[in-house]
Amino acid sequence: MTLDEATARELAEKLVVFLETNTPPDGLFTPDVFCDLNVPLWRLQAVGLEESVALRKAGHPVSGRVPRSRFDVTGGGFLLEVEEEWEQGAETWYCRELIRADVTDGAVCALTVYCTGDWDSALVARHAAQVRLARP
Repeated sequence: MTLDEATARELAEKLVVFLETNTPPDGLFTPDVFCDLNVPLWRLQAVGLEESVALRKAGHPVSGRVPRSRFDVTGGGFLLEVEEEWEQGAETWYCRELIRADVTDGAVCALTVYCTGDWDSALVARHAAQVRLARP
């Protein structure tokens, strides 16, 4: 069954809200959502809404912002590429993620997340000084 683009886009927008607030909007996830999180040198999983939200908060306990994202619809869900920024302690943090979302009955039933890992402001500055990006 092919997911329509409007539903996929609406869910992707709700997913961005979740990433920015750590609170999932109504209708975003199925109660038994599965999350498979890949970070540098580690892999974590969560089953169910409560565990999946707890997994998110364990890595990103504060709210933040998604200044850039890219959305692509797939046959059974969507891909969302995001950059996240947040303030924690006296630091500004940054990461990039590619998220594959599978959708069933109009809600996300599974997420696979590939994260670059969290960069503190020193690493962001070092990267900016040493690497010229052709595209932001």
